[in-house]
Amino acid sequence: MKNEGDVVVFVGIDVGKYQVELALGADGPVRSFKNDDQGIDEILRLLEGRLVGRVVVEATGGYQRQLLAAMVAKGLPAVAVNPRQTRDFAKATGKLEKTDKIDARMLALFAERIRPDLRPIPDETLQEVSDWLARRRQLMEMLVAEKNRRQQAKGGVRRNIEAHIKWLQNQIRENEKDLSKTMAGCPTWDVIVELLDDQKGIGRLSAIALLAVLPELGTLDRKKIAKLTGLAPVCHDSGTHKGQRRILGGRAAARTSLYMATLVAIRHNPAIRSFFARLVAKGKPKKVALIASMRKFLTILNAIVRDHRKANPIPAAP
Repeated sequence: MKNEGDVVVFVGIDVGKYQVELALGADGPVRSFKNDDQGIDEILRLLEGRLVGRVVVEATGGYQRQLLAAMVAKGLPAVAVNPRQTRDFAKATGKLEKTDKIDARMLALFAERIRPDLRPIPDETLQEVSDWLARRRQLMEMLVAEKNRRQQAKGGVRRNIEAHIKWLQNQIRENEKDLSKTMAGCPTWDVIVELLDDQKGIGRLSAIALLAVLPELGTLDRKKIAKLTGLAPVCHDSGTHKGQRRILGGRAAARTSLYMATLVAIRHNPAIRSFFARLVAKGKPKKVALIASMRKFLTILNAIVRDHRKANPIPAAP
């Protein structure tokens, strides 16, 4: 007779702000827990001693962070996945119903069938950096909106908007100081930021932003890091038809950070500038050349972090 701990179980967890639904297998029982310290402790005790193949948690606006970190700290093979992946998987299996319990079982089935790769979880410092960056984006969005309103405003309303603009600009400066202090408090990550900052095209703030949303940088090979960022070309072929390759999926925030850095690198980084110019000279559309340059720049940055070395100047790509 097999013991409970001898049976491999694939776990799916649907995480909400206050409640967590956990499925022990696609056809197994679903149990509810509170999304707090006590609930997380109960989940860890439930999984203790079991042979767990994968724990899949859907990334839901940060509500999964504490639970995911606690499971990884206990050595459980837990990973957060993109909600779009699981939605597409559910559609492919014909499951159109949607409740929290159904979602938990679907995540367990996803864990069993797909077995997504495990990824490192950012430490608490990097989580805090990510929060500061999110706040900075909010402040920047408000600043742009207020500047647009100022163009049409007059009199006292305009003065009120200008006062708010000054306040927002001051908050952004304070935000950047807090970001730097937080990174300085974590020497390991700060060294990586310095390595990235050394490259023409990516400043310190851009390096922090990229590292916060792509902590796997330097731990994966060039193909996997490109796929994770959503910069790997996806085939669209059928029979003898060869469709156009497109990038698809990946982490939008990482791609946005890299996009801005690459625009600067095309002007100031000799390797990326020559790579981009060579593709355009061959007749490639500028958009295609830009995406290829983003992928090339990502490969370079990934190698730098992997080798913990300063690689300036970087030889032009063949």
